[in-house]
Amino acid sequence: MRIAPIDNPKGLMVRFAYWMSRRRLGKVVTPLRVLFARMPKALPGYFLTSRVLEGGLSLTPELQFLIQHHVATINGCGFCVDIGRALAIGYHVDLEKLDALHDYRTDTRFSESERAALAYVEEATRAKRVSDATFDALRSHFDEQKIVEITWLCALENYFNLINLPLEIESDGLCAIAERRQAA
Repeated sequence: MRIAPIDNPKGLMVRFAYWMSRRRLGKVVTPLRVLFARMPKALPGYFLTSRVLEGGLSLTPELQFLIQHHVATINGCGFCVDIGRALAIGYHVDLEKLDALHDYRTDTRFSESERAALAYVEEATRAKRVSDATFDALRSHFDEQKIVEITWLCALENYFNLINLPLEIESDGLCAIAERRQAA
């Protein structure tokens, strides 16, 4: 990690965010301790984004997690893979399906619509553009609202990855915490 985390923040809003993180995830996550402790004015945007992610989209939670996990894996963001898996446990998403993402084109667990969405976000993440064929495949399965939501999720995950990767923020062990909590 390139910047030391702040464990005892000064501002009330940041302390509240730390409390919420401990309550929801079992610990204060590193991006909060590195980024938002130093940029508390960015917290309201983060909170609003989190609210949209947790129930403000028409996509199924499973498809949301598949999209975000796929993008985070492509980018090699260990923190995002870890937090995504931890949150997926709470939504009862099949972790074996998340683990099979590298074979989404051929694995029978993935529907044609999931394949179209995953191919779209993969191409967008790698090339920052998509071909007409990729977009047409996506359009054959999703209406315009869902296409916009898929695109937003892809962009958002890339944004989170671009915060964590340059700062070398890695896994917080959140998946293990979620598994322990689920077993209890």
